[in-house]
Amino acid sequence: MTTEKSAVQRGLKSEHLLQNARHTVARYERELRTQRLKEVGLRSALARQESLLRLKDEFIRLQEVLSRESAHRLWNDLQLVQSLLKLQSRRSANAETASQLAVAANRVATVGRVHRRLHSLDSAKTISFKHYLEELCCDFSTMLSSEDRPEQDISVEGIEIALPRATGIPLAFIVNELITNAVKYGNGGRIIVSLEPNPGTGYALSVCNDGPLLPEGFDPGACKGLGMKIIRSFLERIGGELLFGRRDNDQGARFTVLFS
Repeated sequence: MTTEKSAVQRGLKSEHLLQNARHTVARYERELRTQRLKEVGLRSALARQESLLRLKDEFIRLQEVLSRESAHRLWNDLQLVQSLLKLQSRRSANAETASQLAVAANRVATVGRVHRRLHSLDSAKTISFKHYLEELCCDFSTMLSSEDRPEQDISVEGIEIALPRATGIPLAFIVNELITNAVKYGNGGRIIVSLEPNPGTGYALSVCNDGPLLPEGFDPGACKGLGMKIIRSFLERIGGELLFGRRDNDQGARFTVLFS
């Protein structure tokens, strides 16, 4: 009797273990199906992400192509204008008119050089920035000079640093706008571009002039001009900060870009 009871108990225990095993297998199968569904979803999401990344890369490539094409067309247009002005200068019977046309042709040529210099950085990985500034300022001086106006005194001071393209190009456009403003409001005085280390942020790039002081309450953030909008846009891109005030000698205005 005891033997039969033990056999029954063993049978029940085996059946219980078998049921537990079946439940465990069924649970694992459900979890496996769930994991497979998740895997399919993840693969689908990954495929969508890869497709979006390819579209983004293609969009960036097209933007670069269009930018280069636009710059090339502008350069060609400037060359055409320069050629027409030179032709009119040679054909003009009036000496003064011929001289003015020749001056205009030279200025158009210099504008083209400034434009090309700004876009010459598009394919560079690093930029020797002081050297770039010296060439840019030389182009500005040539562009602004004429027979009745002496060459604009624009000098570059400070250190030479190699900047990554992502920082150098926005800074190049910022400097271009700051020099343009200094020429416009500096009354022909000396313009100094300075590049120096800055303990707090890394580097400080300043443009100052000998012109009048900035008006009381001046706020570049409130300026609606295109030049200041361009400056603010590129400052955001590099995480820079714009300071402004008087020069060290209390004469003229100084704009300083702090960047890392």
